[in-house]
Amino acid sequence: MKALNIITLALVIVGGINWGLVGAFQFDLVATIFGGQDAPLARVVYVLVGLSALWQIVPLTRAGSAGEVHAQAHR
Repeated sequence: MKALNIITLALVIVGGINWGLVGAFQFDLVATIFGGQDAPLARVVYVLVGLSALWQIVPLTRAGSAGEVHAQAHR
């Protein structure tokens, strides 16, 4: 399970960097590397990034229920 968490976290980071590039420079790195947004391999990467983001909810909720995540309210 630890390996899966690391892989999915890496994919979420890749997705975040890609969205940052899209927002800042209108440059889609995944589409550029894999031949366009509609290219099958690019679509696979997009789906894997999305599934990885959903998977990362699991360790986040576990950390929250174990008391590892502490949120502070700013006043």
